[in-house]
Amino acid sequence: MKITKLQVDILRAPETGRPHWVSHFIVPKANEILVRLGTDEGIEGIGLATSYTPIEAAIHAFRTGIGDLIVGADPLAPEQLYQKLFALTWQRRSQEKGWSREAIIRISAAVDIAVWDIVGKAAGLPLYRLFGGYRDEVPCYVTCAYYRDGKTMSELRDEMQMLKAQGHTGFKAKAGGVTLDEDMARLALVREVIGADKELMIDVNRGWDLATAIEGARRLEELKPRWLEEPVRWADDRRELKLLAQKTRIPLSAGESELTSYGCRALLEEQAIQILQFDCTMMGGFTEGRKLSALCELNNVQVAPHHDCFIHAHIVAASPAGCIVESFTDPERDPLQAELFQDPPKIANGKLKLKEQPGLGLTLSEAAVKKFGTRIL
Repeated sequence: MKITKLQVDILRAPETGRPHWVSHFIVPKANEILVRLGTDEGIEGIGLATSYTPIEAAIHAFRTGIGDLIVGADPLAPEQLYQKLFALTWQRRSQEKGWSREAIIRISAAVDIAVWDIVGKAAGLPLYRLFGGYRDEVPCYVTCAYYRDGKTMSELRDEMQMLKAQGHTGFKAKAGGVTLDEDMARLALVREVIGADKELMIDVNRGWDLATAIEGARRLEELKPRWLEEPVRWADDRRELKLLAQKTRIPLSAGESELTSYGCRALLEEQAIQILQFDCTMMGGFTEGRKLSALCELNNVQVAPHHDCFIHAHIVAASPAGCIVESFTDPERDPLQAELFQDPPKIANGKLKLKEQPGLGLTLSEAAVKKFGTRIL
């Protein structure tokens, strides 16, 4: 089998003028690379890559020939194609073409997911079964409580009540963007609305220095969070995570900000985190995600991938280390989850039920692609 066709769209959602902030940066509503691969045997695969930075670098790479390394490849050899693309990050050709390292990593992730979609379809099996088939239903939480200009405590309460009414049993709230006193008031409100029987996770997005993180963790213990995510600044994150872990009983999580699987491996080697949150759509695809999942299992670390529940459900369902997936069920925050796929897996009562269709089991909504997408190749 050979890849004979490559089609690429960039998916963006219009900003409303009132962005969603985490502790120190704006999260795009959508900034995605959608890859569609066709083969000489008529099997097609889709893959997505997510970027929080400008996506023009990836557009440039596609328009200057990176696709020539993809068309003609064997889609049933995903490791081979992944290594071929990832190797570009240290090759002279990339410098000559102006292909940035981050763009190559994002593109390789999208292509890898699309190739695995083809593998699953060729085998006639959903990917979670090919990857291990540990279970066919996974826990699911919703990310919420973003900072927004003019957002009041009353608006925060309304948001949490809306999400609770959707049936969620796990909620991840943002922190680190205001003073500890202000954050504790916000998070106490979140806990009050969701109730003591629901799971609460706290995400700082690398917004605290070590001293603030130690004090924040101490004050958060009364809210009984399931985990504290990316609590320390980027500059010395791994060492500071280890120091923080010695000062708190709250499990720590990290991984979404790593650029490679090697960075995630280093997090495990520090023995500071209990939950790893790599993102197959931002680096590595399923080829590297499966390796990290196995490494987590061998190191007694749980897998709770960042973003895109419909894709990452296959990784979480496949392994005993699989913990939970992240969802965005407020369409104002992420309209793609609500609109991009026809009949996606159902989320109900805090669970996502995987489908038995082969590969990813996802069918694109062409109306959504037209609405949010720009064809670049």
